[in-house]
Amino acid sequence: MSELLGYIVWNPDVEAFHIGSLTVRWYGLCWLIGLALAVFTVRRLYKEQKIKDELFEPLMYYCFLGILIGARLGHCIFYQPDVFLTSWKGFTEMLLPIHIMPDGSWKMVGYAGLASHGGTLGLMIALWLYVRKTKLSIWMVLDNIAIATGITACFIRLGNLMNSEIIGKITDVPWAFIFEKVDKVPRHPGQLYEAIAYALLFVITWLLYRRNPQKVGTGFFFGFVLTYIFTFRFFIEYTKEIQEAFEASLPLDMGQILSIPFIALGVWCMMRVRKMA
Repeated sequence: MSELLGYIVWNPDVEAFHIGSLTVRWYGLCWLIGLALAVFTVRRLYKEQKIKDELFEPLMYYCFLGILIGARLGHCIFYQPDVFLTSWKGFTEMLLPIHIMPDGSWKMVGYAGLASHGGTLGLMIALWLYVRKTKLSIWMVLDNIAIATGITACFIRLGNLMNSEIIGKITDVPWAFIFEKVDKVPRHPGQLYEAIAYALLFVITWLLYRRNPQKVGTGFFFGFVLTYIFTFRFFIEYTKEIQEAFEASLPLDMGQILSIPFIALGVWCMMRVRKMA
């Protein structure tokens, strides 16, 4: 990273390091760090709330699979249905982290395309399945996961920044990034805006929890986090380029459209808590 005419020239190597023939990319590493910090946070919350240790481990499996499957399907269905839902090749690549070559061979490429709205929906479904098995309160589980969400979301967006993806619109603000892998013009670093906002969310949510631990189990933290994240997502979209061409004809882009029901759900959850008080 260097500076040129006041702008930040951004062209990091997407690969963090190698272990033999295995390549570890920054994006995957950021996901791993974010999930690890969430695991640490929720484990601490479970211990403080005296929830049995044997109920914690399956929670992480449910969360990981729910987020990954939801985020992948969300991207493919909401943003690129013409690519992934119109052929067996596309359908296969939607489900498996591979790319099928013209000669019929394939190579492992990972999941190139994950949508946060789909990941959120997938997580909610996974947590519903988890509480059906464990008989824990759904609101307690949702609140605990919500408290840890900000730190994970922060690192996921840092991963997007390392990949030079989900870029912002062209701008002349002094902190603009020139994404050399994209088009070498100054743009809003939308990924960084979101990463900072989500780091701040984690701090705020944690402080609210320390002051009001009795609200865990009411749905307050779940509602607060949903409202914060997706309200911010709605407005930050105005600084970001559309991800697919069809969005140009819409009054709102896909990210904004998908944010509205999550905002409504978050507000409802917080209003529900007020009525209970």
